Amino acid sequence: MPTTDPSADERASENVLQASTLALTQELISRASVSPDDGGCQDLLTRRLSALGFDVEPMPFGDVTNFWAVRPGSSAGPILAFAGHTDVVPTGPINEWKTDPFTPVIEDGHIIGRGAADMKGSLAAMITGLERFLASHRQYAGALALLITSDEEADAINGTVKVMETLRSRGTHIDWCVVGEPSSSERLGDVIRVGRRGSLNASLTVTGQQGHVAYPNDAVNPIHVAAPAIAELTRTVWDNGSEYFPPTTMQISNMNAGTGATNIIPGTLTLAFNFRFSTESTQETLQSRTEAILDHHGLNYQIDWRLSGQPFITQGGRLIPAVQAALQQVANIDPELSTAGGTSDGRFIAPAGTEVVELGPCNATIHKVNERTRIEDLNILSRVYTDIMLRLLASR
Repeated sequence: MPTTDPSADERASENVLQASTLALTQELISRASVSPDDGGCQDLLTRRLSALGFDVEPMPFGDVTNFWAVRPGSSAGPILAFAGHTDVVPTGPINEWKTDPFTPVIEDGHIIGRGAADMKGSLAAMITGLERFLASHRQYAGALALLITSDEEADAINGTVKVMETLRSRGTHIDWCVVGEPSSSERLGDVIRVGRRGSLNASLTVTGQQGHVAYPNDAVNPIHVAAPAIAELTRTVWDNGSEYFPPTTMQISNMNAGTGATNIIPGTLTLAFNFRFSTESTQETLQSRTEAILDHHGLNYQIDWRLSGQPFITQGGRLIPAVQAALQQVANIDPELSTAGGTSDGRFIAPAGTEVVELGPCNATIHKVNERTRIEDLNILSRVYTDIMLRLLASR
């Protein structure tokens, strides 16, 4: 009987998976899923997962599409989940794109299209990473899971946060979670996120007295009276950061006053500002210190606060070493552990006591026109995701 070369079979299988990663990325990009619209992306994913033996549970909330998918192993054990989002940001000016942003194009080893890096490429890599793992490990300890939402890029109120509330109410605990956010900088895997700063938003209205610019004694200009307080807010050192986080920052994003006329002193001034805060500050201390400054300057004001997410960090445990080892094995790289960047849905998962790491493609073009990612990076990412599964579940 003829002998079969296992290495040839493995190469053939890997070629099929690589082609599948690219094809699925193209299919996902081709569905215009501007947040919170899913555009049918999750139907593609759930069909693939169902074929792998996952129990897929849709969890819609409001106008947001979510699902939770689980495949138990051969024995009880920890849950390793992959989390991501199918929604994307708006395209921006269409005429600045080389091609239709929802018609994926391959150019110079890259795939171009809205969501290529953030984060439809990661979703495709998760699916083929699971397919690779399950092809040789149908039995394993614990469970594999996916938590997918279409509400990450916009309000983030009916997505991951609601799914996590549901899971907690059932007593379901995720032990480890890999979020497919585009964490890499120059090379796939050179940076992984092990935490994120908190985000606290403020909407401030300072009330004065409208009047004629020629008679300032009969009016109160809210811009003038608020200026010293604004200056103090921008100069304040909120904290000095920590070993893992940079110092807390405060930035004004919007300011508005006046009617447009040049001869009217405005009656109100509105400001929107944001704190990106470390674990050295809390929501309560930032609010109280801000309001103390406003009170000190005698302002007549109204301020509304909205917390987008608490800071979190993963320390210790098994997930970070597994991700580091997988990147060293597959990509021959030792990643930097970082807490930089904006917010992610990891902020809703970590408070449950879950070890959370973010690992995905390079982020240089995310949210920009002509968003793209290297096709080879997606192939590497798929293999890294598989290696993480092997280290956490198959080795037990």
